[in-house]
Amino acid sequence: MKHLIGRLTPGCSQFAVFVALALALAPAAPLAAQCDDCVFPGERWEVVTRADLARHGWDAETLSRANAFLRDSANSTGVVVAHKGRVVFTFGDIGELSYLASVRKSILAMLYGDWVEKGVIDLDATLEELGVDDVGGLLPIERQATVDHLITARSGVYHPASNSGDNLADAPPRGSQQPGAYMLYSNWDFNAAGAVFEQLTGRDIYDEAQAQLAIPLGFEDWDRSAQRKSGNLSISRNPAYHFWLSTRDMARIGHLMLNEGAWDGEQVISREWARRIVSVVTPLEEMNPPGRRDGYLGYGYMWWIFDGPRVSGPFAGAYTGRGAVGQWISVFPALDLVIAHKTNSVYGRTTSWRSWQRLVELLLEARGVAAEVPWGG
Repeated sequence: MKHLIGRLTPGCSQFAVFVALALALAPAAPLAAQCDDCVFPGERWEVVTRADLARHGWDAETLSRANAFLRDSANSTGVVVAHKGRVVFTFGDIGELSYLASVRKSILAMLYGDWVEKGVIDLDATLEELGVDDVGGLLPIERQATVDHLITARSGVYHPASNSGDNLADAPPRGSQQPGAYMLYSNWDFNAAGAVFEQLTGRDIYDEAQAQLAIPLGFEDWDRSAQRKSGNLSISRNPAYHFWLSTRDMARIGHLMLNEGAWDGEQVISREWARRIVSVVTPLEEMNPPGRRDGYLGYGYMWWIFDGPRVSGPFAGAYTGRGAVGQWISVFPALDLVIAHKTNSVYGRTTSWRSWQRLVELLLEARGVAAEVPWGG
């Protein structure tokens, strides 16, 4: 199917039909994620009071323990926990804007969908066809990577990126991997995916995030002027497209994904695309470098997907955006649960992955869910 789509001309009606069919046939997340009885925030989130927590299935004392843990043993600066669209727990300053680090990539994956379905972005277009190059030039084999390879971290392009924070130090030699054959978490792929998005759509990523997400979802704290790209452009032409969001607006993004792109009766992102980007493209056993295989996260379209033999119960079908020093948008469809977590880098703090795990353990306990956690806690 993908090869057939790639031979069609973007913009023609056949192309749009085949793209839609391809999305419909794409692997779906293990669980249907849409929440049938969710509510949606308006100007403000609906907050469950302590007195009403039990009625919604939450134990107030355990949530108090979660608060104490974050206060005394973690470096979190903002946390929002939303269950079925109602906030059951917060910590810190949830309205403060701060740097999302690599969660930016998961947001870009969401923005791609509408343009793919319109036929403006052909996921099978190669870098060569798009005229994509970089400082010092790309190798002929690297030019055969497609847009789909970029947004699934399987391009085989190991050109230096304009910013750090990836696994490029563990990359195989340049030109040694056929595009599509080998997953490596590389900022070159993700930054190039941003540049290609803007090239093909004619839209700035931040303007598109405002149009597709901030306005339809009613972000409380969106500031277009706070968004800015960065990176060393003498190393690579493609900057990183960092975002500055609040924790409560991150939770809105997670709630949109929980509802498979639907928001209060409107389909903001198509259901097919919302499901596709959080489906496993690279299973746990194929993750690179090999040390990533001793875990429980595979990879989709710029989202990390819970995968492998350790994943069961509430973790089945779960996925997360992950960013440096402690930024996460985590979605647990089996529980209709979203956890948005921030650590503002300006304070010089880092929240460890282990702290996030402990928070999840406490939230499961507060929800009365007896589950084996995939990290063996």
